Amino acid sequence: MLKYFALLFAYFLGAIPFAYLAGRIKHVDIRSQGSGNIGSTNAFRLLGAKYGLAVFAGDALKGILATALCLSLWGPWGGLGGGILAIIGHGWNPFFKFKPTGKGVATGFGVITVLVPWISLIAIVVFAIVLLLTRYVSLASTLGAVTAVLMTLFSSVPLAYKAFVFVAAMMIFARHRTNYQRLLKGIEPKLNY
Repeated sequence: MLKYFALLFAYFLGAIPFAYLAGRIKHVDIRSQGSGNIGSTNAFRLLGAKYGLAVFAGDALKGILATALCLSLWGPWGGLGGGILAIIGHGWNPFFKFKPTGKGVATGFGVITVLVPWISLIAIVVFAIVLLLTRYVSLASTLGAVTAVLMTLFSSVPLAYKAFVFVAAMMIFARHRTNYQRLLKGIEPKLNY
C-alpha cells in the first residue's frame, strides 16, 4: 500500500506551484504575466534572480524527492515512474484545472540528478554555457535535454533510466513547441540578468 501511495505522493509533490507561491509573496500573478508559465524561467523574468533561483531549486527538489522515494520503494522502474509523475504534476497541475502550467525542465533536472547524477552535471553545464552565450532559456533547455539523451544513450546506465531520460526529453521538446516557433521568427524573448 505504501508503494502505491508513494506514486500518488510523487504526482502531488510535483504539483506544488513554487513559482505561483513566489509570485503571491511579491503580489504578482505569474499566470497572467510574462509567458504565463508557472515555472522558474517566468519567475526569473517577473520576480528577479533571487526568486527565480529559489523556484528552480524548489522545482528541482520536487523531482529529487519524488524520484528518490519511489526508487527506494520500487527500484529503477519505480524511480522512473515517480520522476515522470512529478513532471506531469508540475506540467499539468491539478490545482489549476490540469491546464498546462510549467515545462518541467527544473523538475526533470532533479529526477536525472537522482538517477544519473554525472549526466545531470554535464547537462547543466551545457545548459549554463548555452544560456550565457545566447540568453535563450528555451534553447539552453533543449540542448541540455539533447545532451542528457546522448550521454544516456551511450552509457551503461539501466534501461529504465535511458527510457526516463528519453521520455522526459520528449516532454520538454513538446512543451517548448511555441518557443521554437518564436526562435525561428526571431521573437523569442531573451533572459536579462
